[in-house]
Amino acid sequence: MLVDSGADVLMFGMGENTIVKVAEWMKSGKPFSECDIPGTCVMAKDAPNDAVVIESYEEIAKDKKAYARAFLTQYNQQDPVRGKRIAQKHAQRYLVQNKPPMPLTTKELDKVYALPYARKWHPMYDKEGGVPALQEVEFSIASERGCFGACNFCALTFHQGRIVTSRSKESIIEEGKLLAKQPGFKGYIHDVGGPTANFRHPACDKQLKVGACEKRQCLFPEPCRNVNADHSEYVDILRALRELPNVKKVFVRSGIRYDYMLLDKKNSLMNELVKHHISGQLKVAPEHASSNALKYMGKPDVKVFDEFLKRFKEANKRFNMDQYVIPYFMSSHPGCTLQDAVELAVYMKKNNLHPDQVQDFYPTPGTMSTAMFYTELDPRDMKKVYVAKNPKDKEMQRALMQYERPQNRQIVVDALRRAGRTDLIGRGPECLIPAFSAPQNKDGGKKQEGKKSAPRTTDKKQANDKRNQNPRGKKDDLRGKGKTHGVERNRKR
Repeated sequence: MLVDSGADVLMFGMGENTIVKVAEWMKSGKPFSECDIPGTCVMAKDAPNDAVVIESYEEIAKDKKAYARAFLTQYNQQDPVRGKRIAQKHAQRYLVQNKPPMPLTTKELDKVYALPYARKWHPMYDKEGGVPALQEVEFSIASERGCFGACNFCALTFHQGRIVTSRSKESIIEEGKLLAKQPGFKGYIHDVGGPTANFRHPACDKQLKVGACEKRQCLFPEPCRNVNADHSEYVDILRALRELPNVKKVFVRSGIRYDYMLLDKKNSLMNELVKHHISGQLKVAPEHASSNALKYMGKPDVKVFDEFLKRFKEANKRFNMDQYVIPYFMSSHPGCTLQDAVELAVYMKKNNLHPDQVQDFYPTPGTMSTAMFYTELDPRDMKKVYVAKNPKDKEMQRALMQYERPQNRQIVVDALRRAGRTDLIGRGPECLIPAFSAPQNKDGGKKQEGKKSAPRTTDKKQANDKRNQNPRGKKDDLRGKGKTHGVERNRKR
């Protein structure tokens, strides 16, 4: 964007501090080619001495392996503490990406959210009836930023970072009081969360000192032993919001990281959610059931989700509640094969999961998954990755997630045949779809596409001639021919 637009500077990230520093830089009159403000990109004649130089634009435009290598370097440097500046040559100049900015402190976040926001769409939209999307967030509270879940298909690493920071309890309670006074408030706070509702602080004490680990994720493939899983502050905030005047119910609708939730030995959040903060359904995102697909997504093994379901059901039974988990699943993610999609369908049937909506993977700029999608390589080891790009392949994976729908029947059958899983077609308890034959014509035979049926004989003389050609005495000859015999029997029935 910076190269094509010809602008002097590009800002990335959340930007509250960055925009002020850019304004001060402009006021100083210094050239932007020398700018080193965190959270900015500029163009320069030469690469800075302290920058990591990646493959040039010209190289990555013609070589996907070069693209994958450049992406991995950039991805690994997206940390405000340990990250370095990155330089990439474009023709005769260098695009320089400065380090990401540090996340705002709790005090700074509180200040941002204490500003006198209008909390309404701009009057220019009044004639169009407003902005419907505002209804989803109008009575919600953003309580934190950042996410150390680091799913490979998520771009949060680039604009909010892996270091979680949050608002104070006092700031959140003040906003709760403000919401309760707003026109149209009916007693329901729709959400208290952020990218992940149950993240309130950095994953471990080291992150603010040395940054997030470069080659190690906090929760994948297994949770790091240094992860501090504690929901006590979040639970305390939810309880305080429930006690506010005019507040009937406080819901949690942001995503819940169930793997992190299970690490909390106190189990306090599970009990609190089930008793007070679910509107009958809790949405979580296991994304898949195949270990192969989950490996490329950066998500925990499905056994972790199974354990969460078990505890959720136990909590509902304990409190005499009847609530359900609504899981999100994704099809056609890079690395996900047709066999993986079949495995997911089998898992869904086994656990009686029938999603109303399903998500097909779409590339999001800046993510590991998008790099895989484009290059068909895993940038981490440069091994080839299967990517379902053909519309038919993607259609099959998507249909398997809703295998029971009549409109998906033929697609599912085709998918199972292609995957070599015709054992899942039939009437058995493990089968996904019942066996069915091709539509039959009125004579009991199968219709053949592309062939017109013979016209009916209307002339009496022609009809008599045909009967004379086949007198009753030869009826037994017809019965002796296998297929014809079957047709005759079907017609009599």
